[in-house]
Amino acid sequence: MPVEEKAREKTFFGQPRALANLFGVELWERFSFYGMQGILLIYLYYEASRGGLGIDQDTATSIVGAYGGSVYLATVIGAWLADRVLGPEKVLFYSAILVMCGHLGLALLPGVAGVAIGLIFIALGSGGVKATATAIVGTLYAEGDPRRDAGFSLFYLGINVGAFLGPLLTGLLQKDLGFHYGFGAAAAGMAVGLIQYAMSRRSLPARAREVANPLPAGRRPLVAVIAAAAIVLIAVLALTGLLPAEHLSTIVVVLSILVAVAYFAVILSSHRIDTTERRRVIAFIPMFIASAAFWSLYQQQFTVVTIYSDQRLDRTILGWTMPVSWVQSINPIMIIILSGVFAALWLRLGDRQPSSPVKFALGTATMGVAFLLFLPFAGTGPNGVPLLGLAGIILVFTIAELLLSPVGLSLSTKLAPDAFRTQMVALFFLSVALGTALSGTLATYYSEDHEVAYFGILGAIAIVLGFLLWLIRKPLERLMGGVR
Repeated sequence: MPVEEKAREKTFFGQPRALANLFGVELWERFSFYGMQGILLIYLYYEASRGGLGIDQDTATSIVGAYGGSVYLATVIGAWLADRVLGPEKVLFYSAILVMCGHLGLALLPGVAGVAIGLIFIALGSGGVKATATAIVGTLYAEGDPRRDAGFSLFYLGINVGAFLGPLLTGLLQKDLGFHYGFGAAAAGMAVGLIQYAMSRRSLPARAREVANPLPAGRRPLVAVIAAAAIVLIAVLALTGLLPAEHLSTIVVVLSILVAVAYFAVILSSHRIDTTERRRVIAFIPMFIASAAFWSLYQQQFTVVTIYSDQRLDRTILGWTMPVSWVQSINPIMIIILSGVFAALWLRLGDRQPSSPVKFALGTATMGVAFLLFLPFAGTGPNGVPLLGLAGIILVFTIAELLLSPVGLSLSTKLAPDAFRTQMVALFFLSVALGTALSGTLATYYSEDHEVAYFGILGAIAIVLGFLLWLIRKPLERLMGGVR
């Protein structure tokens, strides 16, 4: 690489210049995503007199879990289109447009129709953004570049700046003006991100536009027919009541498992990967399972923790009642503070840092500890949990997340076979889909009367899974073939 080109490359906190554009679009997409999600559950179960739809609380948590899982399940669609048809960059651009349209639907269309149309568009669009943005970040680094993990941590910082600001603004608007104003703010944020990305998309490397494994032209009509049939089938099932809202999250759990099994089978049986790549994909399977378990607890921030914040948390500050959604901004601000610390730690340790299986084990077990920390507050009654107490628990959530999530994003690009670059990232997001949908199903078992059993059992299971992953770390490291 010429000296002058190398100098141009290091212009964004020591990272490739193009990272700044991806940082920005992901920031605004997360602003809209988390801003909307911060008020979605209470919009569903608040009664009409408070501006909500009055849906049963268990059904509402199932809808939120299914929606969250569908976002990450949709990464499969986005990744497939990126690798086989359009290339990652085009999928990212068109997906961002879908996200904005979905938020406009929530803001402008009343009732259940607005929720259905809005969430479908946002799920499909956000899935496309998530898979492709992460994969494109991976294209900015050569194999073995020591900046990769630090770059992903910086990218993760952009995600969480948006996730911090979104619930603050939408929560205030919801509290003072109504839910639809909050949804409108989410739409405006996505519009800003889309404009920023469109102005700078040409700066991305040519590799971001490559179609890794082009679909033969003769097979495209068949794929179009299958896609149309799937859409018609889902519509018929929904209209005939065979997709009941109270079971939506469980349906997404089953679908996520089936898709993950199929994806692993397709990749492992492909003639386009060599022996080393196949061993690396096999090594990813236990970490996929640990990741799903982690996210099934972590994503309860949008189900159980939201209910907990609405009904159990003392949100009064000097006589003023904090909006429920503001609790969703605690985790992002902690990540903003700590992500730089973790990035610096991994850079400083270099080759001495823990391997990815060890980081996954620590993240899963730490998430279990976070759930056990709810136990001292069991039985404290309405508004009986201090804000600082919940903030301390969310701090442990944050540490667990930083041990697993950015590492998982980075690892999926490092273990990916060349022919399945974007789709390997989609596999990581499938673990998030499975965990997120499961968080909605698990939330139906939560109640104030059974808090000790709920938090205790789930926390203990996560700790045991983390320990088991740590026990098999050495065989996994050998399968990974030099990838840490």
